[in-house]
Amino acid sequence: MKIRNLKLVNFRNYDNLAIAFNEGLNIIYGDNGTGKSNLVEAIYLLALTKSFRINNDKYLIQKGKSNAYVEGKILKKDDLANFKVEISNEGKKVEIDNNKIKKISEYVTKIQVVIFYPSNTEIINSSPSERRKVLNIEISQIFKEYLILLSNYNKILKQRNAYLKQLYLYGNASRQYLDILTKKLVEYGKKIYKYRYEFIAQINSYITEIYQTIFGSGELKVNYISTYNKTEKELLEVYRKYYSKEMAIGKTLIGPHHDDFEFILDGHKLKEWGSQGQMKNAILAMKIAEVRLIKDVLKYYPILILDDLFSELDKKKIANILKLLNNEVQTFITTTDIKSIPKNLINESRIYKVTNGKVEVKNG
Repeated sequence: MKIRNLKLVNFRNYDNLAIAFNEGLNIIYGDNGTGKSNLVEAIYLLALTKSFRINNDKYLIQKGKSNAYVEGKILKKDDLANFKVEISNEGKKVEIDNNKIKKISEYVTKIQVVIFYPSNTEIINSSPSERRKVLNIEISQIFKEYLILLSNYNKILKQRNAYLKQLYLYGNASRQYLDILTKKLVEYGKKIYKYRYEFIAQINSYITEIYQTIFGSGELKVNYISTYNKTEKELLEVYRKYYSKEMAIGKTLIGPHHDDFEFILDGHKLKEWGSQGQMKNAILAMKIAEVRLIKDVLKYYPILILDDLFSELDKKKIANILKLLNNEVQTFITTTDIKSIPKNLINESRIYKVTNGKVEVKNG
């Protein structure tokens, strides 16, 4: 998968930008605050309709403007299509080849992007809900049906929680209906569990080798934490034991909406004892593993974004990363210091200099 070109209108500090990209390595450099990260943020937005930096879309629109849009041509195998995401005060619109897509869920599975950025370590130190978001984003990029499952599960969960409150308040409501909701919740939940379990198992099949190739040593794995590692019959029995507790608080106490994962390095939990550097290294290794996984499942590579990579790693480790990547992986690296980049990389890359919302191609 490649992004051929990109057009930005009223996006962040870009008034009107049209830019073409190299199908291999693209290096974007400039001082902090000039817009280099905004450029890769736009690529991410084009794929997933959301920013990796903020939750409120209105901050992506230039001050004084009513809307902004990101548009780009994406080559997937032999198929070239035009994608567009428009943001306004009224909401968000998406298009493929000028055809409006009504459901965002039908759009976000079309472009696969893997991203690493310095604050990614928040994944390790943040709440389980944030880590579940990471799992959901990555799995949904590969499997369209996963988003549908999540939607169905959340609908049943909402209904079940509301009915638990009703049982608590009125007591004489039908327990049979709760059993029906529970069985449906387990049905969807088991499928979600299977997707997550298999995703993490596949990540683990690559991650130690990748970690050792980049950093020299270390046994790294991802540990999936879930209450759903049971049979359907066992789960239904667990739910029955929890009924009184759940009615007391009006919430479902077990299920994929409580899942979590953790990084284990050399037998120790990174969250408890790992350094900031080790945490960043673990996240980076996971991201490279995702690139391989997407290739294995979809039979093509995703777009890879490495934001501010050179501030995180030395030249040797960056060289090790690039050795892991097939030349077919279209990669975007942002940096503040072009002088820190090895000459052989400069020769293999298209270089872009960003200055206050203006982009200049320095070679190619």
